[in-house]
Amino acid sequence: LCQKCHKLIDDNPRAHPVARLKKDKSLHEERIRHVTGIAASMKTTIVQFKARIAGRTVAIPVNQIATAVEPRYPVDRKGIVIDLTTITATGAAFFDVAQQLSASGLDPSEVQHVSVFAMGPIPLLVFLGRELSDKVESDLFQRHRDTDDWTWKPTGVAAEFVLNTLRQGAEPKCVALCLSLSGTIHAESLPATIDERYTVYDLTLAHQEPTPTFLHTRADLKSFRSAYQTALRTIGRFHAGVTDLHLFPAIPAPVAVMCGRDLLPKIDPKLHVYDADKANGGFTLVLTVN
Repeated sequence: LCQKCHKLIDDNPRAHPVARLKKDKSLHEERIRHVTGIAASMKTTIVQFKARIAGRTVAIPVNQIATAVEPRYPVDRKGIVIDLTTITATGAAFFDVAQQLSASGLDPSEVQHVSVFAMGPIPLLVFLGRELSDKVESDLFQRHRDTDDWTWKPTGVAAEFVLNTLRQGAEPKCVALCLSLSGTIHAESLPATIDERYTVYDLTLAHQEPTPTFLHTRADLKSFRSAYQTALRTIGRFHAGVTDLHLFPAIPAPVAVMCGRDLLPKIDPKLHVYDADKANGGFTLVLTVN
């Protein structure tokens, strides 16, 4: 101990019993072990993406970010911040402006690993994932509603996925994909343009009802990634030559980012991404990626 702490303990022995001193020593050793055990290769660049959802924004506390990325550590406290909360445009104009600002805020070639904390309209998060692409190693994080933090849970009921056919269409190259994960999307709720020509698929949870809180662990996100890639390959196999895929998402934020990130430009069709907007009568086409 330093001289100051020696005197403090020696002058107050009853306030510092052996059990307490051993506990303090153990905690200190564990902290030093953790700090000195972080390898240089474990650094990550924090990417914060913020946009209003129904007029509201959610703050992402820096201390929660530092805890969530462990055992990695942030290159710096600020990282890359793409803040779209000041955009005053609405409707289609909002998405036009937001795409321009999102694309200008990130250069994946300048980083080796990114940790993404994103909150915003789902179509924009798909676009963000496409800008990230799979060329940069990435970790995606989820804000958990029950704990109000961003740290992946160590355990939870494993999420499993299944691809169903909601409707068989008349035109092989007309295809729509619903992602019924946070909520259920019914074929009859799709826009009139997705008519009898379209085959409509639905990627949903296999053994539970869709819910916004189904995503608990990193393994759940990994399982979705596998199911999503399989769905894209299935569509490509049964709809040879399809160039356009209409996407109707009811999904959490990290799933949306992964939907854009995992697209293969030379293999997968363009994604026409729709936004669920009750004010405008349902799903509206707002952007196209890939």
